[in-house]
Amino acid sequence: MKLSEIIDAIDGKLLFKIKQDPEIQVAGASDLMSDVLALVEPGAVLLTGLCNPQVVRTAEMSDIAAIIFVRGKYPPKETIGLAQQMGIPLGTTPHSMYEASGRLYQAGLKSCDISCRISWEGG
Repeated sequence: MKLSEIIDAIDGKLLFKIKQDPEIQVAGASDLMSDVLALVEPGAVLLTGLCNPQVVRTAEMSDIAAIIFVRGKYPPKETIGLAQQMGIPLGTTPHSMYEASGRLYQAGLKSCDISCRISWEGG
């Protein structure tokens, strides 16, 4: 799914112009950057409510294709500038993380496969 299609599916908008419209196969959603580092696949779109520059740094380390800020959040200029410098597209959606994730799943975007990254210890 193209990033432009993702943006359309969540009633979003890009925060700055991008040169290419990347193809994205999976999505992850978290406000915990430790979970992003451990569980989100390279090339994914990240849905988050965190708007600080650390989100962009984490995305760069994890090879995330794009970041979407949920709940209508808008990042500070420092975050936008860092993302532009690193070539990571930023977007925003008025929807909650739950709603945005559901819309993307319904549109056919897959979730990151965490089955090989975590172990379940049942009781």
